[in-house]
Amino acid sequence: MTRPSQARRIFPGFAAAVALLTLAGCNLTITNLTPDVLRENPSQLYTISVRVTPTSRDLDRSSLQVSVIIDGQDQPMKKSAETNDVYEYDYPLARDRDGASYYFLARFRSNSDDPSKSTEMYSEKRHFTVERRYSLPMEANRGPVGARVSVVGRGFTPQDVVYLDATAARTVFESPGSLSFFVPAVEPNRIYNVAVSGGGTTLSVGPFRADATGATVTPSALTLRSGESQTVTFTIPTAAPQGGLLLDVTTDVPESVIMPEVVVPEGSTNVVITVQAGKPGAGALYLKGFGQGEITIPVSVSGR
Repeated sequence: MTRPSQARRIFPGFAAAVALLTLAGCNLTITNLTPDVLRENPSQLYTISVRVTPTSRDLDRSSLQVSVIIDGQDQPMKKSAETNDVYEYDYPLARDRDGASYYFLARFRSNSDDPSKSTEMYSEKRHFTVERRYSLPMEANRGPVGARVSVVGRGFTPQDVVYLDATAARTVFESPGSLSFFVPAVEPNRIYNVAVSGGGTTLSVGPFRADATGATVTPSALTLRSGESQTVTFTIPTAAPQGGLLLDVTTDVPESVIMPEVVVPEGSTNVVITVQAGKPGAGALYLKGFGQGEITIPVSVSGR
């Protein structure tokens, strides 16, 4: 089951031999502690770790040396300062590679053997993959319609879109490591699965609860002539969260109503915007996601 120190290669079927050797209770056990998937990091260094536990009193612990064989190279591993029997090696992976295969090699002597002799024991061959695109949990897992929520991770692109179940949210690309989205006008008091979709992949971010909240609009109706302007105040019951609160305001007479985006500033409970009358027409403004799901403000624009 063990080999003299000049052995350097692992052969097919050797993993099974190691498993049997471990079960038989030989001199030591080798337990891989390296995850199969490692997240990309700016240093491009990936820690390979292993626990090597002597199981025989006959083993000379002072002689124990542990290496990882990776890229055909024998790389000595350092013993962890925090945990007994754990050895580590920081492997520098080239940016154009997505992973590497490796196995472990333990060299040791027995107290009863000739001091000039050493024995080697191999582990099974393993492979790790680097995950270059991922997301971390959101900064908040609940909020009202219109709230801005940040998502951090790695590998984001300007083409990414955040979804709450099947509903697309307005998504803001901030950097390859950060996105934010505004909670769309979904049904409140429900939990939705948030995902980032783009580039042919979908990343699950986590659950998010859309909370119900009220709002008032003053005036409750608009009657204007073409070219006239009037201010409209949108008020919410509590201060807008960090990043502000985007109000989902639409109209069925876009040629008659000219107005800016409606965002309640962070820490405020209201925002005042100016609505300008365009072509004659009759319809309404619709504030979605508030009250019973939608607030309607009738609009009438007449000629001069």
